Amino acid sequence: MTKTQHAVVIVGGGPTGMMLAAELALAKVDAAIVERRETQDLDGPRSRGLHARTIEVLDQRGVVDRFLSRGQVAQVAGFAWIPLSISDFPSRHPYGLGLPQKEFELILAGWVNELGVRIYRGREVTGFAQDDSGVDVTLADGPSLRAEYLVGCDGGRSVIRKAAGIEFAGWDPTLSCLIAEVQMTQEPKWGMRRDGIGVHAFSQLEGRVGVMVTEPRIGPRGEPTLRELSDALVAVYGTDYGIHSPHWISRFTDLTRQAAAYRDRRVLLAGDSAHVHFPVGGQGLNLGVQDAVNLGWKLAQVVKRTSPDSLLDSYQLERHPVAARVLHNTMASIALLRSDDRLEALRDTVAELLRMDEPRRRIAGMMSGLDIRYELGEGHPLLGRRMPDLDLVTAHGPRRVFTLLHEARLVLLNLGERGSFDLSPWANRVSVVDAQYGGPWELPVLGAVTAPAAVLIRPDGYVAWVGDRTQLGLTDVLTKWFGPPSSA
Repeated sequence: MTKTQHAVVIVGGGPTGMMLAAELALAKVDAAIVERRETQDLDGPRSRGLHARTIEVLDQRGVVDRFLSRGQVAQVAGFAWIPLSISDFPSRHPYGLGLPQKEFELILAGWVNELGVRIYRGREVTGFAQDDSGVDVTLADGPSLRAEYLVGCDGGRSVIRKAAGIEFAGWDPTLSCLIAEVQMTQEPKWGMRRDGIGVHAFSQLEGRVGVMVTEPRIGPRGEPTLRELSDALVAVYGTDYGIHSPHWISRFTDLTRQAAAYRDRRVLLAGDSAHVHFPVGGQGLNLGVQDAVNLGWKLAQVVKRTSPDSLLDSYQLERHPVAARVLHNTMASIALLRSDDRLEALRDTVAELLRMDEPRRRIAGMMSGLDIRYELGEGHPLLGRRMPDLDLVTAHGPRRVFTLLHEARLVLLNLGERGSFDLSPWANRVSVVDAQYGGPWELPVLGAVTAPAAVLIRPDGYVAWVGDRTQLGLTDVLTKWFGPPSSA
């Protein structure tokens, strides 16, 4: 039987999978998503919002207004629920966005649909087999698919990761929480509470009550029940407030794990397939979206034979440390969320430190994703960091840096003498923009940096090269990241 073929098959149509599909579609790569849900609907809010760097990423692609118009702009960064303002950060978006994941996914799905991505809905992947030229993807209820590359974006219980035999190392759970939307016959104690068991909260929703409660013991595997929710509430509050008619109930733990490898030959992992952690700090969805943006342009270049397959190794080299840091800070946050006299003393001390500017900037930069730096060598402080969204003056009028990235292309920004750079051997890969900028150059956490004469900006918005008219090292960087010149 003839298999349907795609350049890339993405398993999982959540935020990570859809963002990766969008990145590949912008690069004119044939990508398809396999999603077991029949529709994009989700029960429950899951993630509740976006951090600043993810908002910037959406701005880089020209779609940020779709999300801003549906969410609530707010200061959402925090460490162990200790609020951290980023309002003074040098970003066009020095804030977070309150937006439930189900809303985020619907907006993202609309964009992916506009880009023409094929989505196989109501289909479940059961396994795969890879060879030197591609991957056969087996579906539970239909003919298999054939792809050059397969990406598992199918969550913490990833079928793809397990089938690839990739170790998922880390720490077993020490606590579990129930989260639900229910009806109640009595009015609960609104707001958050911390005690020796953990963190608990009640929130008012339209016609329902949102509940989060830490269980006295780690709950069993499987779908949680109304009785289990009732028992947990009684243990904490002495009553269950007459809960009934649950809209949904879910359980999550502080299981903390990370894939030892993000790649096995032609199979890659992204998002929760590659890392899971407690949701404190709201970093999970953001981490997955940014995995996708890092991987997308690299995978596109390999599929198009612009770059060698070895380029994909840089995906793990860059993203694995970022996720490891998130796992580390969430475990630290959990410790500070627990409550006894000694831990409260420690929490008060940390909170006092975070009210000071320098510690606040450092931790807020980490939580918001604005301080990420990829190890691209020594040199200018910009190297490996996000490119600031400067207001440029060009021959074609004013332009923002982020508008130059809408098509997910490589950009050489020349801020010196016009016409200084002739990159015609890479003309089909690099956009050269001559521009002027007279303002200060500032980076989150670091502050002011020396104005460069030229920067090479990767499609994901990170700086790959900083230099001047001598163009020292530029050819090597272009070849490393974007393939040899076309005349080679």
